[in-house]
Amino acid sequence: MNYRHAYHAGNFADVVKHVVLARLVEYLKRKDKPFRVIDTHAGIGLYDLSSAEAQKTGEWRGGIGRLMEGALDAQEAVLAGPYLQAVRATNPEGGLAAYPGSPLLARHLLRKQDRLSALELHPQDAARLKVLFAGDIQTRVTELDGWLAFGAHLPPKEKRGLVLVDPPFEEEGEFARLLDGLKKAYRRWPGGIYALWYPIKDRAAVAAFRRDLAESGVPKLLDIAFEIRPASQEPRLDGTGLVVANPPFVLEEELRILLPALHRLLVQERGAGWSLTWLAGESVAATGAQ
Repeated sequence: MNYRHAYHAGNFADVVKHVVLARLVEYLKRKDKPFRVIDTHAGIGLYDLSSAEAQKTGEWRGGIGRLMEGALDAQEAVLAGPYLQAVRATNPEGGLAAYPGSPLLARHLLRKQDRLSALELHPQDAARLKVLFAGDIQTRVTELDGWLAFGAHLPPKEKRGLVLVDPPFEEEGEFARLLDGLKKAYRRWPGGIYALWYPIKDRAAVAAFRRDLAESGVPKLLDIAFEIRPASQEPRLDGTGLVVANPPFVLEEELRILLPALHRLLVQERGAGWSLTWLAGESVAATGAQ
């Protein structure tokens, strides 16, 4: 697969990841005190769904396209509301012409006292991100390897917040970097919320990653897995995963409502499922399948 995110913006993995991101930000807004969102692999922030890249794969049609056209009940709609409002705000003329990446989504949800740090390594992408947020005093864009955020950028001065780690998985060793990064970050800032994205493609690597996380010493880890098709003989992106360290107490309950709804709309093949699993801490797993 091509790892440039322009090919995949708005696909099922983005939908699940960004719905969770929105719920985490909404939780942080329950207190008046300011917080910071740190996006370690921010990308360009805004994606043109009519671009050659997006049209080549058409992945957004099976993701945000299905969700925008699908039906949600009242409870599901309330929980998905902040995310969908951000998508609609990116498309003021209606329809789906553009999709907000994680930094733009987070920025849309922030209050005046909150801050966003967006890190991006690739010079051209960082330059586009700086243009997108030009003049925004609440957002700081830094051209920097996102893995370095676990050092000097933690803890933020606000002492409250969220770190989103969304690497492209275009190099070997990304699972190990995620694990090492989380352990380093947790030592520096044990009170932060961390959301780590990973692809469900190499099932053996995913299983090993989950085992290593369970033995990491981080006391509360919620694993969110969402598949659109069952495993096959050929490697492909069958699902998306997100591990949340220090998850808000309401997150599991919210996802027990949201994940079945998203799965109903986004699943492609029978036999695929979703799951909520505590790798460390709290309660028993919840699973669903179709």
